[in-house]
Amino acid sequence: MDKYKRLFSNTLIFALGTFGSKILVFFLMPLYTHVLTDAEYGISDLLQQSANLLVPLVSFGITDAVIRFGLDRRVRNSEVLTVGVVTLLGGFVLLFLCYPLLKLIPGLDDYTTLLCVFVMTSSLRLLFQQFVRAKGHIKLYAVDGIFSTALTLIFNIAFLLWFQWGVVGYLAAIVCADGCSCLFLLYNGRILQYFRPSRLRKSSTWGEMLRYSIPMIPNTVFWWVTTVSSRYIITAVMEDGTAVNGLYAAAYKWPSVIILISTIFMNAWQMSAISEEKGRARFFTQVFRSLSSLVFIVGSFLILFAKVITKIMVADSYYDSWQYIPLLSVATVYSCMVTFLGTVYIVNKKSVLSLATTAVGAAVNVSLSFILISYYGGNGAAFAMFASYFVVFLLRAYDTKRFIHMRLGALRLLLNTILLLAQAFIMLFEVPYWIPIEIAFTLLICLLNIGGLLAAVKKILPNRQRSKRA
Repeated sequence: MDKYKRLFSNTLIFALGTFGSKILVFFLMPLYTHVLTDAEYGISDLLQQSANLLVPLVSFGITDAVIRFGLDRRVRNSEVLTVGVVTLLGGFVLLFLCYPLLKLIPGLDDYTTLLCVFVMTSSLRLLFQQFVRAKGHIKLYAVDGIFSTALTLIFNIAFLLWFQWGVVGYLAAIVCADGCSCLFLLYNGRILQYFRPSRLRKSSTWGEMLRYSIPMIPNTVFWWVTTVSSRYIITAVMEDGTAVNGLYAAAYKWPSVIILISTIFMNAWQMSAISEEKGRARFFTQVFRSLSSLVFIVGSFLILFAKVITKIMVADSYYDSWQYIPLLSVATVYSCMVTFLGTVYIVNKKSVLSLATTAVGAAVNVSLSFILISYYGGNGAAFAMFASYFVVFLLRAYDTKRFIHMRLGALRLLLNTILLLAQAFIMLFEVPYWIPIEIAFTLLICLLNIGGLLAAVKKILPNRQRSKRA
């Protein structure tokens, strides 16, 4: 199968498994915003983000190594899984020893036990998912996504509406769904048959995987800092920080649709980027053009319909959250492109370089957040996030040329960025005739990027002339 068609086919399969679980977040927003107050939703979001920080620490980043080494035909699958499971068990012991320290986190101390269970189930599920992907069982991965989505919906309705458990119910629903997903993958993926601890004694795989994964720990932490630290700063700096953080967290759900598209694609792209070696520079260039075109268009539409989406999908008390969507949309567009460039480091096993660029972005984000949040509140945090992703993008665009010489189309990216930022600020300040201006900007961005999407379609659709010759 042609590499473009294989990438498209894998993307569709991953979309079936991922789209349902991710899109469920958006459809559950009316439930969350009606059942939870903005302060409770802010606490729930901080708990979930705290778990997202702890997962790479507890797992020692080994899940990243599982997918990278699992796709390497020179490494046995049994060694990859065994290293992953043993490392994860060691991380769980460390989490247990650090339990008293977690109790000291202000505002979250009442939920420490549930937070630890959340981290354990999420880590185990992520490990099993990555191993299944590495084995090439992407259909099983997709079915698990659908299964997990259904369970998440059922548990949310039960815990939040019937039992009215509030914040506890919010987390418990995710924990139960992840736990059931682990059992599903364990049985249907026949994962236990690959667990062979005896093979680790004579194998160098453990050391190689840890050398790759350990730099991914601070890398993931810095990504977390870039994405989430501003929410803690909002809570600490602003007088009504908890309530503002609830609005900010609610607003971030909508630009996350850009990350959703990117995540679905990146799951398939990682497999293609590692396995496809012939014509790699041209392959990366063409795929980047198509992906960047898509996310710029989606980002523009999100800004255009920010008020409409908020009005329809959340409770009235959350309506003011629309004001954070425009700049967050610009930030997430660059987040997707930064993640794409990160695959160059994955292909070449240069996790240290990935860490270095991410660290710079985290430093930019924290510095600007402390400065801007004091003056501009949530939008200060959103702009700090955009600035940090933009800096990381520039660094990676320059650095990755050493490994794969891609043509990113600097002029096209610059025009798109200027248009998108202008659209965001016009929406925020509601300048006279802002609605027709917003529509005009969206049309311009569509015209500027339609070529990239059409190029992708031509690569995917069958070539009749080529078929006749064959």
